[in-house]
Amino acid sequence: MFIPGIFAPISRAFNYIKTLSAIQIQENAKSYKDQVFKILDPSKTEVVFNSEWINPLGASGMLTLTTTFNVARMLERDDFDKRYKSGTSISISEFIYPLLQGYDSVHLKSDIEIGGTDQKFNLLMGRHLQRAYEIGKEQAVLMMPILEGLDGVQKMSKSLNNYIGVADEPNDMFGKVLSVSDELMWRYYELLSAKTLGEIEVLKEGVANGSLHPKSVKEDLALEITARFHSSEAAKNAKDEFDRVHSNNQIPTDIDEFSCDGDIWIAKALVDCNLTPSTSQARRDIKQGAVKMNQEKVSDEQLQLSSGEYVLQVGRRKFAKLKVN
Repeated sequence: MFIPGIFAPISRAFNYIKTLSAIQIQENAKSYKDQVFKILDPSKTEVVFNSEWINPLGASGMLTLTTTFNVARMLERDDFDKRYKSGTSISISEFIYPLLQGYDSVHLKSDIEIGGTDQKFNLLMGRHLQRAYEIGKEQAVLMMPILEGLDGVQKMSKSLNNYIGVADEPNDMFGKVLSVSDELMWRYYELLSAKTLGEIEVLKEGVANGSLHPKSVKEDLALEITARFHSSEAAKNAKDEFDRVHSNNQIPTDIDEFSCDGDIWIAKALVDCNLTPSTSQARRDIKQGAVKMNQEKVSDEQLQLSSGEYVLQVGRRKFAKLKVN
């Protein structure tokens, strides 16, 4: 079984491809292995780097690879087609990327390749190249639906900050699952839960007729997901902490602590405490009523914090302690 693209030396990001250094590749590899082995059994998994067979290709091998496909076929890929028709730039390296991914299937002689539905073109490229290089087989392709992020609109993505990471701490993971809308919850159930579609349908009917509260159904999902990547005990503790903080309006037991010398502007304090990425975002959060200090809502964007200790909060899950000396 082949899961593509994890350790490739090039990384696609929107409309361009950026190269990664050897150090970055190694760092990414370690991070991805830490995550993927929360799901896969390391003793039954072999991790390989495609540089082992792509580097030896050389100029001659790369030219041979490019002769296996033509530009007209390449433009059949949906995003290439749209960008070409709109006059948006497409680099040659972007054309080569699917060929390199497809060549992985040639070298590995893979039987099955797994990827998201957005990777259909690249996955089928593997079949095409296996046929072109006459390796005696054509891999099966298993595609997974794309999971929407916490916003319920765009696909889950770290770059969009709408994701639940498999390496997230239990409290964060539990809280993020609970933050999804009641409507999006069913999509998460269908794609992430071990429950059958029949069992999920019973839950839907229970919520629809009022015999089940959507919050309790969502909590069960949060418990299941958190337990999968941590433990049942960690999931229960995360639920207890969530209830203590949010249901009883209390402060979390374990939050980051920061300090500063001299008076500090509230917006800068929020940035320095890693609660918001910028002072402009901090001001927007204050305007939207999302910022609290010592559990009291902050409305003054120009507030100066003088000597003392403060518990700062942004939204429902971000907390920090700040000591102003």
